[in-house]
Parts: sequence; structure tokens; C-alpha cells
Amino acid sequence: MFDFDGVIANSEPLHFQAFRDVLAAEGVTLSERDYYDRYLGFDDVGVFRALGIDERRIDDLAKQKAVRIEALERDVSILFPGAAAAVRRLAADVPLAIASGAIGVEIRRVLERENLAQFFVAVVAAEDAPNNKPAPDPYLHAVARLGAACGGQLSPGECVAIEDSHWGLESARSAGLRTVAVTHTYDRHALSADLVVDGLDSLEIGSLRSICSV
Repeated sequence: MFDFDGVIANSEPLHFQAFRDVLAAEGVTLSERDYYDRYLGFDDVGVFRALGIDERRIDDLAKQKAVRIEALERDVSILFPGAAAAVRRLAADVPLAIASGAIGVEIRRVLERENLAQFFVAVVAAEDAPNNKPAPDPYLHAVARLGAACGGQLSPGECVAIEDSHWGLESARSAGLRTVAVTHTYDRHALSADLVVDGLDSLEIGSLRSICSV
């Protein structure tokens, strides 16, 4: 089970820019350090709420941010090196899912543009779970959907979450999944997981099976 932003898609810099642009029009300054240290684990609504934005403005600002991010990613590939190959390689052996705090339309737009949508059996986005990461809900929903899609029940312990942040790793562990951390966003010392890798091109099915067999 893959997180999306920061794992498959190198989109966090674009999300930061989109938030910064929308907030600037509201007279609110968001620094890059604050975004990565304090707000990266939130979905869009959660970021605006955590920043203390008037609740009556949040829905409109979230829509503005969605428009801005689409414009920023248009006509460019935002995948991390090795991401597409890793998805295709792993999908040949096991069913894959996404459990993300990103908006579903944004996830599917990138997957379809990169011809990767067919490799994911289930996608859980921000709007699909009542509570976002670091709560376990996204991964619990993904386990249930993946199990149903594969024609049977699936236990969290049979699944591995691939994450880039401590918020995501906490979510996966709370749901009972094994964890892999990829150092796309944070250094190794900031990540606690069953396996830590520096990129998706080094991720092999044998390593994932070993984690699940412990």
C-alpha cells in the first residue's frame, strides 16, 4: 500500500507552492520549513484549519488550492525516479493500493497521465476516510477495499505500507500494517519503520515478504 504525495509523486514542493500562493492572497504567510515540519501530514482542509483560517473560508480556499495545484503539475511528470518501474514490478506479484491524504481526483489525474492507474486495485483518498493520517482510518479502509477487491478478507498484518513521513508511518502502524519508509522527504533518523530505503528502485518483493514473515 503506497502513500502518494512524497512516495510516488514528487508533488510536495508543488503543494507547498499552491498553499503559499492561495494563502498569500489572504494575507497569510506560510514558510517552507513550517510546511514540512508542521503541516505536511494534513489533508488540504486540515492545513487551512491548523493555520487558523476562518472555517467559513476553508471550503473556498481548498477549491482554489486544487485549481492551483492542477495548473502547477500540468504537462510535467512529477513522479520520483524509479516510481513507475517499482509500481509495475510489484504489481506483477501482489495487488497494490493507495492510502493517501491527497484528494482523489488529484491522485487519479496523475496515475492516468502516467499510465499507472491500472496497477492499483484500490485507492483511498482524503475524502474516503473519516479521519486522515496519523489516524489509522486511511489504511484500515484500504485494507478493507483491497480485501474485497481480491475476493476475500485481508488482515492488516498481511500488508505493507510505503510511506515518507512519520505521520503516515504512525497511521500505518496504528492500523496494524508493516512499514517501509522511503527517504524522499525526511532523513533516515526521522523515520522509524520495519525497513528504510533511499528510493523505490531498490524496493523488491522479496524484501516486503521478509517484513511480513517476521
